[in-house]
Amino acid sequence: MTALRKTPIALTPSAAPFAIRAERASDVVAREALLDACFGEGRHTRTCQRLRDGRAPAEGLALSAVREGQLVGTVRLWHVSAGGKPALMLGPLAVEADCRKLGVGAALMEEVLAIATARGHGAVILLGDAPYYDRFGFSAAKTGELLLPGPFERERLLGLELRDGALDDCWGMIAPAGAGLPKIKARRARKAARLVPRAA
Repeated sequence: MTALRKTPIALTPSAAPFAIRAERASDVVAREALLDACFGEGRHTRTCQRLRDGRAPAEGLALSAVREGQLVGTVRLWHVSAGGKPALMLGPLAVEADCRKLGVGAALMEEVLAIATARGHGAVILLGDAPYYDRFGFSAAKTGELLLPGPFERERLLGLELRDGALDDCWGMIAPAGAGLPKIKARRARKAARLVPRAA
């Protein structure tokens, strides 16, 4: 198993300016606003979004960071097939601009990876900046033969084995593999996203 690099972060509300908890339905509007602020409205057209459309995040692997009652960070993991092998896809990870020096992103990463490991998942894949994700053990060492359903930068496709050999001999298309959202939930999510105030 690739060793996770631990960053010393206090996660208790009394010792830190934020707390991490499971994502709640009441987080949806604030989460959509945060994602728009971090990635722009064009985020819905990105390649990795194709793997999330109409799907539910992996059970127990959608987390929120909260500070003074406000959502300031979010991360989700999703079930995918990595060339036929089960894996999780991470994304998006987003943190409110004013909180980026508080260690919120690192704390979300450490927590979601620890939960995924405890639940017996084998590997996590993401599309992101290697210098940032390297600290958590991600690399392109075993993702060179994997593809995404759309344009992407090869050097940004990274993987982390939570179990030794989970990404051995992986090749081919990464495809969605998780449970679909119930139609009523999918409609509510789209409606909530439309209600988020947009910048002019």
